Amino acid sequence: MRNTASISRSSLATAAWLQRLAATTALGLFWTSAAADAQETTIQLETVTIEGAGTASGTSEDGFAADGYVPQATVSATKTDTPLVRVPQSVSVITEQQLEDRNPQSLLETLSYTPGVRIGAYGFDPRFDAFFIRGFPATYTGIFRDGLRQFGNGFATFDIEPYGLGGLSILKGPSAGLYGSSNAGGIVDLRSKRPTTEVFREVETQIGTNDRYQANFDAAGPMNADGTASYRLTGVARDSDTDYPFTPDDRLSIAPAFTWAPDGDTSLTILGELQRSRSGGTAAYVNVDNSVTHVAGGDPSFNDLDQTQGRIGLEFEHRLDDVFTFRQKARYQDLDIYSEYVYAFGGPVNGIVDRGSGVLDQTLGGIVSDSQLQAEFDTGVVGHTLLAGVDASYAEFTNKEGYGTASSLVFAAPRYDAAVAKPDYSVASEQQQRQVGLYVQDEIAIDRLLVTLGGRYDWIRTETAAGVPGDLGDWNEQKDEAFSGRVGLSYLFDSGIAPYVSYSTAFTPNIGTAADGAAFVPTEAEQYEAGVKYEIQGANAFITAAVFDITQENGVFFDVNTETGVNEEVQRGELRSRGFELEGTASLGNGLSLIASYAYTDMEIVEGTETTTGRTLSSTPYHTASVWGDYTIEGGVADGLGFGAGVRYVGKSYGDDENSFENSERFFIDAALHYDIPQLEGARLQVNATNLFDEDSQICSSGFCYREPGRNVIGSVRYRF
Repeated sequence: MRNTASISRSSLATAAWLQRLAATTALGLFWTSAAADAQETTIQLETVTIEGAGTASGTSEDGFAADGYVPQATVSATKTDTPLVRVPQSVSVITEQQLEDRNPQSLLETLSYTPGVRIGAYGFDPRFDAFFIRGFPATYTGIFRDGLRQFGNGFATFDIEPYGLGGLSILKGPSAGLYGSSNAGGIVDLRSKRPTTEVFREVETQIGTNDRYQANFDAAGPMNADGTASYRLTGVARDSDTDYPFTPDDRLSIAPAFTWAPDGDTSLTILGELQRSRSGGTAAYVNVDNSVTHVAGGDPSFNDLDQTQGRIGLEFEHRLDDVFTFRQKARYQDLDIYSEYVYAFGGPVNGIVDRGSGVLDQTLGGIVSDSQLQAEFDTGVVGHTLLAGVDASYAEFTNKEGYGTASSLVFAAPRYDAAVAKPDYSVASEQQQRQVGLYVQDEIAIDRLLVTLGGRYDWIRTETAAGVPGDLGDWNEQKDEAFSGRVGLSYLFDSGIAPYVSYSTAFTPNIGTAADGAAFVPTEAEQYEAGVKYEIQGANAFITAAVFDITQENGVFFDVNTETGVNEEVQRGELRSRGFELEGTASLGNGLSLIASYAYTDMEIVEGTETTTGRTLSSTPYHTASVWGDYTIEGGVADGLGFGAGVRYVGKSYGDDENSFENSERFFIDAALHYDIPQLEGARLQVNATNLFDEDSQICSSGFCYREPGRNVIGSVRYRF
């Protein structure tokens, strides 16, 4: 059990939240009464139908409703089929059409045009998909797959293959009221490709910069005459070098899926994946005077990172009657990672760079599940979509590390021909974490007024043992529990404009241990948000704007120790993020599709060390903006020819938490050229380029500097049949 002081703080927080909830509900009832007096008739709101292969609730096989680039609904936002215009939260959606046009090769490239999402804080590093949402690191606590949490800690993070995705949803701000353990800045929900009831087959080959060779295939369709059984099989094989001189980016991936839908009320889907990836243990360069050089700190004879990961899960849904629908999701996931690396001890001294070596073996696996019951009903003029559920997870993490020495480098003329001895394991730890959460959400519609109320209570038990291999010592137990939730109000106008306000909280237990071997305490956060959404009438376009204020306590960050060069997880006291976001998407009838966004983020270290309190968190730019457009010629001699171009702007930021030096602003230009061959239906030629003009810049985080990714060009030939 938690100590008395902890229980008291939890109780007070719950009471305060309930007071806010009661006050907001009273305000909503006042508005409802006024609206009822003003109008005697009920206005029927437009219904959004999500078309696709279908589940019992009508959601598409990938969980989205979209028209080109423009999202209409996603099950990630509320775990129901609520149109995005009715959701009192800022939500960005990356649709399948966007993925096809931009052809991203990593999760970070996929997120690069999303407002409020910061990629590249650690420059080029194929080992991790490290990103921030609204200024908060989301690498470990912000990634979900198919609505279920995806674990992450240390080097053990699941590699994401974009070719296996049918789309992504990015929920901004705390979402713990539905999802439990999650990031304060928001979450990314990855939607796996699903079976289809129509036959679909695709093969693709790619060749690109850094001797990149890749082959993809994707096949789906019915397995029997009546279409009650369907399948999908997606695969990737890649052999590639990278910008770093001795770091590969190789991958083999296979993802089978199966759906059984005997009638319109019942469906069962099985989703699986087995993937093997090979990269490098480091991608860091030697630093000199707050500047990154072109001298690699690693070594080709000792620079490996091998990762094997797998997952298998199920999604079951059954409509009981016109009111009730039952759903259940569950997944087993596991990864095993082994790494060897060499790193530099700071910059050169008298022209010599001293180096150390490291070896690491980590495993991370467990089970996640979510069972829910949804009820849709009316009480008089009040419509309800009521959702109640219980989700649970079990995670097990093991870690062994060892450190040694490596040969020094002559900085002016580095040579990498000396053998590196593998160090013995000297540090070990194990951790088990169990979490159970109960949640309820009611989406209330009264005329044009929409009220969303949600609450959740979590119980977590974390057991940790740390020591040396073969002798971990005693197990320490830590128990935590907390309430989190959300209350939101939206109002829909005839014009398609929907203003909203919301308040939400988050509670996040952290997998992993600090440098002293102790388990991290949970991270807690709260957010105030106000915004407006606009579905432009008569045009396939959607615009959103939001202002927010988030306060987080005890967040966990992944930083480089500037004295030893070793990656470490650290926990910081209190951070506050305030900002503004603007996003617009459009797919017009003339073949033109657009994405445009802007974000302002003020990330303050409210409580840190003596030299960082009151400063701005490093590598967090105040201003970011982006625009991407794609145009395909329809008709005439150039029918099927398309062009795409994008600009990403990253403003100035600080290179360390003391704000002693700055990262300069920079622009990145991306482009695409594609051609659907009219004489060969289903054939497509495409070329995509990121950082087209090879912007050579650095980015510094927590006082250590990294190289930005260079120009990357990929040509592909695809055939659908």
